[in-house]
Amino acid sequence: MGFYALAKDDRTALLSKIKSEILIDIRQKKHRAILNYFSDEDTYIRKSAYLSIGRIYFENPELQKKIISLLEELLEKDNFKIRQTVINAAGEIGIKEFEAVKHFFDTGLFDKHHSPRNAVIGSIKKMSEKNPKPILKWAKKYLHHTDKEIRREICHGIELRGRTHPQDILPLLKELQFDTTARVKNTLVHVLGQIAYKKGCLETVIADLNKWQNKEVVLKAIDEIIDVHYRYRNFSVLTQKEAIAYIQKNFKNSK
Repeated sequence: MGFYALAKDDRTALLSKIKSEILIDIRQKKHRAILNYFSDEDTYIRKSAYLSIGRIYFENPELQKKIISLLEELLEKDNFKIRQTVINAAGEIGIKEFEAVKHFFDTGLFDKHHSPRNAVIGSIKKMSEKNPKPILKWAKKYLHHTDKEIRREICHGIELRGRTHPQDILPLLKELQFDTTARVKNTLVHVLGQIAYKKGCLETVIADLNKWQNKEVVLKAIDEIIDVHYRYRNFSVLTQKEAIAYIQKNFKNSK
């Protein structure tokens, strides 16, 4: 039975059981329960497991080295679900203590399976939202990696921080404006659209785009920003009409 097929009280009891069994495993240097939960077919069971790891890590400072060692060992497992859950667990820790888990993302970026790589993107998103300085510094070193998928994943990963603080990620995005790979450019344009529709963000993005040199990318980004203001009309601070009016007045290439 799937996690959300359970009654609410049963879900609460299961969450407590998962955390308790994982804590016992960590204290006794065992893997049985952790392996079962980290490899479970149910996404929400695996999520409960990696959330438990994060909570245990911060609630029990004396176990932190054991937890890091355990995660390092599990990252070597053949089962991609286990490796994916390890990356997500490291992401929970990295929200507060990125240096302790940075090496998991250096490894996870190059995983042979897409699921752990996607977990890196998701973790970058949640970590950079709460703990931006070290994560963005780490991300910057991969912006010009020879592997186009690495560049794309980094671009996508920093998006969430940009939705509320576009000024933090625009310098990194600007470095990708002359990337020759279509998937990277398309992701760049997508992210520029995603960081431009909340309060105060359009102004910041347009001011920055006025300083970019790649007109082709900039014009595609402008089209995406306008389109986002329609697609996200129930969430954007400005209507599409208001956004167009602002762009026409303030985007230098629109005149």
